[in-house]
Amino acid sequence: MKKWLVGLMVLFAPSAFAQQPPELQFDSVPNLLKLPPDMHLGEASGVAVNSKGNIFVYSRGGTTANAFGATASQLLEFDRDGTFIREIGKNLYAWAYAHVVRVDKEDNIWAVDKGSDMIVKFNPNGRVQMVFGRKSEASDAEAHAHERNKNPPEPHVDGRFRQPSDVTWDSAGNIYISDGYVNSRVAKISKDGDWMKSWGKKGKGPGDFDLLHTIASDNQNNIYVGDRNNRRIQVFDTEGNLKNSFKIDVPPPADARPAIGNMPNLTNYLESGGSQTPGAPWAICITPGPNQVMYVSDSFPGRLYKLSLDGKVLGYMGKSGKQLKQFGWIHGIACPSENEVYVAEILTWRVQKLLIRGDQRAGR
Repeated sequence: MKKWLVGLMVLFAPSAFAQQPPELQFDSVPNLLKLPPDMHLGEASGVAVNSKGNIFVYSRGGTTANAFGATASQLLEFDRDGTFIREIGKNLYAWAYAHVVRVDKEDNIWAVDKGSDMIVKFNPNGRVQMVFGRKSEASDAEAHAHERNKNPPEPHVDGRFRQPSDVTWDSAGNIYISDGYVNSRVAKISKDGDWMKSWGKKGKGPGDFDLLHTIASDNQNNIYVGDRNNRRIQVFDTEGNLKNSFKIDVPPPADARPAIGNMPNLTNYLESGGSQTPGAPWAICITPGPNQVMYVSDSFPGRLYKLSLDGKVLGYMGKSGKQLKQFGWIHGIACPSENEVYVAEILTWRVQKLLIRGDQRAGR
């Protein structure tokens, strides 16, 4: 074989540009959630765990109507063993299309509803404490579906959102909302609910976004934004200054198949990105610490990745599928510890509790 051809094969071999972490060993707890006989999960879009170990699931379930008029948001609480406790906010005005649920350090419960463009804070008793954004009603002139790819994009409006996706906080209690599908920005709000600032715009350059789908913070007040279509995670300080950016470049196995739909185009995905490509961040969770790590999911090949906070991939687990230990679009993650992780899945209508075997921290 000619030397130049051998050189090209080495240059473009997966090991030349991809991270090669270990595959982590784990178990999934069977039959985790025990629902009442007359209650069912829809698409499980979010999961969170409070200080007591209680599990909160934000599901695209609830009332039944026609396919384009149903209320697809239901917030449910279970104890640490998965026994059903209650439904929170039944028939809430903000419910439209569930996206994410998070729990803050004071055990307040936060629901991000993509369909109503609203974020709702509940206290631990399940009573509404603050609301952010405002949904459109039929009488509003602007009451129509958002145009995601409108060019140029509509100007941002302080205090309003267009399909928000997630929420996190810094140590002072300030709130950071990924206003992700349409507005392509991060909004910063004070702990008292006052609008402070926003940063970001649609694009592919440093600090730009193309579908902010998930957001999280660490103990040093770094803000991690899952920039899904750009297939990267960008890290900011609390004022929106870009500090770091990294990608998950673990090649899919040869037999990888999508959980639904046709195979994504992988011809140039490392540069072009795309929501259905390997490493495109769908959900981020950061463990409490003191030695914090990050868990990130993608939709294809349907893996859960374990990363250090500087972006090094420490391991991965799972693949697309419908069985235990397989995943159908992980849309939300809760990680109360490094070896106990909960994942909410869209396509399988379930939450799995994953127990990761051993310490598995070698290579940090």
